[in-house]
Amino acid sequence: MSFSLLDSLSLPGGKQNEDAFAHSESAALVLDGATPLGGALMPGSSDAAWLAGFGARRLMAHLKDDDAPQQALAHALADAEKSFAALSRRPVREKWETPCASLMLVSCPLRSSHRSGDARSPGESSTGAFADRAHGGGPQPALLEFLWFGDCTALILRDGDCEIIGDVFDKRGQEAARVRKLTREKNLAPAADLNRPEILSALRAARNRVNSGSNWLFSPDPRAAAHVSRRTMNAAPGALLLIASDGFLALATDYGAYNAMGLVIAARDKGLAALGAELRAIEEDDALGEKFARFKKSDDSTALLIEIV
Repeated sequence: MSFSLLDSLSLPGGKQNEDAFAHSESAALVLDGATPLGGALMPGSSDAAWLAGFGARRLMAHLKDDDAPQQALAHALADAEKSFAALSRRPVREKWETPCASLMLVSCPLRSSHRSGDARSPGESSTGAFADRAHGGGPQPALLEFLWFGDCTALILRDGDCEIIGDVFDKRGQEAARVRKLTREKNLAPAADLNRPEILSALRAARNRVNSGSNWLFSPDPRAAAHVSRRTMNAAPGALLLIASDGFLALATDYGAYNAMGLVIAARDKGLAALGAELRAIEEDDALGEKFARFKKSDDSTALLIEIV
């Protein structure tokens, strides 16, 4: 089994795009760099863009070298730590200065071992199990492995069902409530820019809690490898996989234009460019965030549509 890329999209939400994506016959990923909350420490357009691009390249390189997905992640995090230490203009003074990113990585061995149902090891995220399907003498299902941090999410359409891999659908209501509370306290429009001084201190305090407790992200910190969420599942040929950053998923999670299944079907039938235009039109019509509370008018929006073949 392998991945066939049907479509891709990556739209900047502002001056630069701090998302990154990559794909091959056996793996695909999206990285969403967290918007910087201060001056840059690294070369390039922003520290978030550096981390997302660097992480995408190193993850794919390690997978190409036949690392297992969790090994590739551990090695890429170690690479990021070394590069950040070597290239940073000065040492980090507070944790919020360290770049971090959400991640969704999906891998599919080109010659998959066939296992029944879902497999989880201790500590893996549990979002529901599937019964193994009988496939007769036809092609056997592929074993997909998902690793993720933060808000990047995968939607998989198979056997008339749509499964959500990741947490963004459950958490976006909490995020909108946080935006409303903070901007109301500061007498700002709900789509206030993240770097407005009135809210910057609160955002930095939250960022200081990254890579502690249960809040771990892709970053120049090899310890994060032990805290990645993981799930495996079987998918037969013809299954569709939509991998996206939260900025694209806002069509479903924030704006209610689609549910999870409808978003995958629309990506297949309309194309990702059309959905990107629809996304930006919704945000332009609510530029101040009066209907849909958010920290900025538009976020970087990235999606890959893949067929299992």
